[in-house]
Amino acid sequence: MHYSCILLLFVLSAAHPLTSRATDHTSRPNIVVFLTDDHSLLDSSVYGSRDVRTPNMQRLAERGMTFTQAFVASPTCAPSRAALLTGLMPARNGCVPNHSRARPEIKKLPGYFRELGYDIAAFGKVAHYGHGKHYGFENIHHEGFHDYRGIPAAVDFLAKRGRTKPLCLFVGTNWPHRPWPADAGGYVPEALSVPASHVDTAVTRAFRARYYHAVMRADEDLGAIHEAAMAHLGENTLFLLSSDHGAQWPFGKWTCYDAGIRVPLIAAWPGRVKAGTRTDAMVSWVDILPTLLAAAGGDPPVTGYGSGELDGRSFLPVLLGKETSHRDRVFATHSGDGAMNVYPMRSVRTASWKYVANLHPEFQFTSHIDRAAEADETDYWKSWVEKATTDARAAEIVTRYRQRPAEELYDLQTDPFELNNLALEPRHSARAAAMSADLREWMRKQGDQGGVFNKPVLLVPSDDFPGAGGSP
Repeated sequence: MHYSCILLLFVLSAAHPLTSRATDHTSRPNIVVFLTDDHSLLDSSVYGSRDVRTPNMQRLAERGMTFTQAFVASPTCAPSRAALLTGLMPARNGCVPNHSRARPEIKKLPGYFRELGYDIAAFGKVAHYGHGKHYGFENIHHEGFHDYRGIPAAVDFLAKRGRTKPLCLFVGTNWPHRPWPADAGGYVPEALSVPASHVDTAVTRAFRARYYHAVMRADEDLGAIHEAAMAHLGENTLFLLSSDHGAQWPFGKWTCYDAGIRVPLIAAWPGRVKAGTRTDAMVSWVDILPTLLAAAGGDPPVTGYGSGELDGRSFLPVLLGKETSHRDRVFATHSGDGAMNVYPMRSVRTASWKYVANLHPEFQFTSHIDRAAEADETDYWKSWVEKATTDARAAEIVTRYRQRPAEELYDLQTDPFELNNLALEPRHSARAAAMSADLREWMRKQGDQGGVFNKPVLLVPSDDFPGAGGSP
């Protein structure tokens, strides 16, 4: 081959660093990702709830594959969504505390899909509020706090769009993020169940009814987008549903318990993903980017800690029924949410065990749940504190919320709601030590320094944080 031809081939390949297994754009699937906001896995009929109605999630599950072991990288909005859009965990992408952003030089999901010839659009809360352009979404609309126009705008976009290119569409509903609807939406508080980790009060039940109403609204938004996608994009569409992390309840959002990091994940792709299937394959949100790239015919970056390498790896073989497992453990990180929550923690979870490291157990755990300025945000928490003055079980739960040990270890087979900490029991000391070592080594590889990003509320005085303290 003539030297000039070789040079031309080199230049062309350098201009398109993401290689592709498919060259015909019309053969690529459309991709639609629908995200709910603050929605724990167990709060849907698909995952066994008898309290909340989610018929559109149920219909999607009947059309595709339901994941029972899907986990986010972080139990807060901005770090979780940054991990999704970069394929990197928080310490590596730079979005560590809530409301921060991934480093600008890191390649992000829209960049990969542009190289594959996709149109890219985002409606609603996809990245964090106002962060869409930073993550490479040029066609983005209605990403403000509880801006409800994103859903109808996305439906209208699908109806009017031409079909010259395959589409990668992200749609985010604000539901069921607080504030929840003021009414119960037909739910009867007295008929609802209350999680074992919560204090059962009349106010708690009233707020759970409002939360379920918010979940129902998210489900309605899902139905609108799924119907429009199927009507206007056709069968060759990979439709994926998930949530950025768990709900804003104690021991949920802002924590590494399963109620904070275990989320719904359902994927439907007619003719490719077998309908009505379930999988226990363990996956992380950092795996979604490489999975979507693989489904689109691209070759995702390799998994590793080097420059340009991702933390995530594709679980497309699981979707296509070629494999039944993916990861043997997942990691999660939380560092804080402004001044409301200053409580860094890390976790590692296997199919059967969870280890949580609270990096500063001398800090008091606080969050919007007990510190929000708006009275409506804290009403049910106040009912917990009041009941704790006369009820031993309530007092135990309130204390557990505020004060946490350095280490927590849970047997998820016998204790799925993580109520019985085994970290200090001698018979489990070897397991706790091994999981702690695994977690610390992972942090080292990640470059995770376990930083503190605001002034904490201290349980006891400390010279390390002068001036910190006070009552939340």
